[in-house]
Amino acid sequence: MLILPTRRQVLGGLSATALGLGSSGAYAFVIEPRFRLALTRYALVPPGWTPGLRLRIAVLSDIHVCEPYMPLDRVAEIVAATNALAPDLILLLGDYPAGRKVTWKPVPLSDFARVAEGLHAPLGTYAALGNHDWWDDREAMRAGKGPVEIRRLLEARGIPVLENDALRLTHEGHPFWVAGLADQEPFLPLGIRRSLADIPATLAQVTDDAPVLLMAHEPDIFVKVPRRVSLTLSGHTHGGQIRVLGYSPMLPSRFGQRFAYGHVVEEGRHLIVSGGLGVSGVGVRFGVPPEIVLIELGEGAASA
Repeated sequence: MLILPTRRQVLGGLSATALGLGSSGAYAFVIEPRFRLALTRYALVPPGWTPGLRLRIAVLSDIHVCEPYMPLDRVAEIVAATNALAPDLILLLGDYPAGRKVTWKPVPLSDFARVAEGLHAPLGTYAALGNHDWWDDREAMRAGKGPVEIRRLLEARGIPVLENDALRLTHEGHPFWVAGLADQEPFLPLGIRRSLADIPATLAQVTDDAPVLLMAHEPDIFVKVPRRVSLTLSGHTHGGQIRVLGYSPMLPSRFGQRFAYGHVVEEGRHLIVSGGLGVSGVGVRFGVPPEIVLIELGEGAASA
């Protein structure tokens, strides 16, 4: 399902075409990454899910705020489109700043946090951090400890950031847990391959048998996620940014196509990988448009 473009988006797209940029290359470098916005829906009853618990979750990942690909007005459009879905809960999966390779003009993260504050859901908005959140904050990265700047900014706007934390929520009398892992690649630009994600410490905070939703920016850690977790949510891959016939030529994953994109089920464990919203590395998207993910969990959801 596609979210209808605004008048500004349509005019922007028509202007690009009028300038002779209507080729497939221009589409990949201009139209799809900057002007398209898709809604991707999933409906399932994951293992260990409480009977009677119906939950509607909006997931935003890899926003990568910057000019020209993700300016503040584009973020505001995404916020408005997300709120219009009337989710019970909103989860942000990390990577809020963009990399230097695609940033023509930086957008202050304080301004991004101000716009993100506009996200509204009855159960709240919660966030995890990604690799770019560390890489953008060189001081925190070199010090080897957080919190990184974006964490302070989001929490000041009422969006809790979960790093190896678990939080118990209740919806219509049914409890469940939202957990978030710390990033798995925070020091990679320094040549240090050390993950901060700690699954045992995170799940040790879960004190009952209510279902657990786990935010993990990079999906590779899914191989270590136990069955106790009902659903893992990840981003990071961007679906490869280029995806043709279900294949992504370039992926930031040790497992190739295994966790590239979409709903993955392995040994009864469930993972959903978002294609994300922004770009990094190179300003291109083809076959994997920026997406808001809407997940409906619970009995009857599979036929919704």
